[in-house]
Amino acid sequence: MHILPQADPQESAFSVPSTSRAFIEANTTPTSFCEIRRDHIIPVFVKDNEPLISQADFIQVTAEAVRDVFRGEQVLAPQIRVSHPIKGRIPDAKDKPAKDLQDWERTLYYERMMFAVEIPTIFDEIGGNRLTLIVGGVKAYNLDNLYNRKGAVEHFKLFVGFENMVCTNLCVRTDGFMGDLRVSSVEQLQKAIYQLLHTYDQHRHLRQLQALTEYSITEQQFAQIIGRSRMYSHLPTAAKQHIPALLYGDQQLASVCKDYYRDQSFCREANGGINLWRLYNLFTGANKSTYIDQFLDRSVNALDFVGQIQDGLRGHQTNWYLQ
Repeated sequence: MHILPQADPQESAFSVPSTSRAFIEANTTPTSFCEIRRDHIIPVFVKDNEPLISQADFIQVTAEAVRDVFRGEQVLAPQIRVSHPIKGRIPDAKDKPAKDLQDWERTLYYERMMFAVEIPTIFDEIGGNRLTLIVGGVKAYNLDNLYNRKGAVEHFKLFVGFENMVCTNLCVRTDGFMGDLRVSSVEQLQKAIYQLLHTYDQHRHLRQLQALTEYSITEQQFAQIIGRSRMYSHLPTAAKQHIPALLYGDQQLASVCKDYYRDQSFCREANGGINLWRLYNLFTGANKSTYIDQFLDRSVNALDFVGQIQDGLRGHQTNWYLQ
């Protein structure tokens, strides 16, 4: 892993924009921190009209923790993607036709939001691809019970990992992911963020990713894996208990197949073979079509899945997808 010389403190502020390429696509749209802070309303608990932890507060407390833990490194502005808009209007405009509404009479917030903060001065290279450290999270209000009062648990997802700068695929492993974080205050949220940043082992993560470049599968094995993967969701529940889980559906698997032949960076070799680093990136690339609330779970699952293929090739365990 490489660490560039320390950045000037002025450059560590969030004035430096992040990469413009989207780390997730699906049905998301880009937005800015200022827009969320200024224009988006904050949902409240029905029983006492007290606000939930806002998306802006989530982004801000994460960004502050990143700047603290990685002090002296360059920290770019958060890249933010949102989906599922919830539109409304102020009471005084309830009888107005939609076409006559003024901007100040409209209300808006997005049910689902994901953001990522890039630290480009901490990086490494794997398979000829530059990876930079990245931290972020997901807030999906649809996971919260709004028919409650302040103090009820609110749900968040946190991650720290690496972004492949060739394709902006996110590389996330289990120890860099909190998939069901439940808190009831900003202070509890902040504590969890620091805990994740301090316990994540970036060197171990990079070694795991590097090891994927050392193993390859043939075209026949690739076809076997894809075929079994499409069968997995239709297996009886009892049979699934003994098989490594795969969270990717037919749409994502079709994308993996297409990119196996066509992707400029991660397609097969001339003989049809493909190493596991490239296979992993086919899965993380296909994951970009996933909705925000499932995106990180599938990101982690991609590494687990390819890691189990690797164990099967090593002979450490029998792998159903390779049989």
